[in-house]
Amino acid sequence: MIFQSMIDQKRLGEIPMNHIIPVEHTHVYTFGKHAKQNHLLIAQDFLASLGAETFEIERGGDITYHGPGQLVVYPLLDLEQIGIGLKDYVAGIESSIIHVLKHYGIQSGIIKDRVGVWVDIGKPNERKIAAIGIKSSRYVTMHGLALNVNTDLSMFQHIVPCGIPDKGVTSLKMELNEEIPLFEVNQLLTTEMCRIFALQTK
Repeated sequence: MIFQSMIDQKRLGEIPMNHIIPVEHTHVYTFGKHAKQNHLLIAQDFLASLGAETFEIERGGDITYHGPGQLVVYPLLDLEQIGIGLKDYVAGIESSIIHVLKHYGIQSGIIKDRVGVWVDIGKPNERKIAAIGIKSSRYVTMHGLALNVNTDLSMFQHIVPCGIPDKGVTSLKMELNEEIPLFEVNQLLTTEMCRIFALQTK
C-alpha cells in the first residue's frame, strides 16, 4: 500500500515520492467517520439490484457516492515536505477544482464551513459539483476528491449527499449539456494540483 509505504519511509528519515492517483469507480456508497446510517435512503436489497456496494472508510465527512463518469482522485502527498498544513491542503484542492471548472466556463466557489466546491452559491438552486474527504497520518494524506464529470446524478437520490439534505448536486455534463472526456478533466486537474502544490509526482 502506497500510503503505508510513505509513512514507513518517513519513519526511517527518508523523503517519500508524492503521488496523484485518478480512479473511476464502479457504483459505491462510502460512509465517512461521521456518517449517519439513515442518510442511506434505500434498502440493501435495492442496493444489490443497482450493482452498488457500501464501505465504511476512514476519511472525514458523511456518506457520498462514487461511480462511472465521476473523477475520483487520491492525492498521496507528504504535506511536511510541501510545507503546508491540512487547512491549506484542502484549500489547494478546492482551488485546483475551481480553476478546472473555470476552464470550461463554469463559475464555482466554496461555502464557509462546507468542504467542497459549489456552483450558483447563494442562489436557491445552489448545488455541489465536487466533494472532498481526507485523512492524514504523519502529514501524509489519503482519500481525496470526487468531481462529477459525466456522473449519473440519479444515484445521489438514494442518499443525503454529504449529510446536507437541502442542497442538490450537479456535474460538468449537467452544466454544459454535453459529455466531457474524463481523461481530459483528469489531465487539467493533475496539472493544477501540481502547480498549486509545486509537485513532481508519478
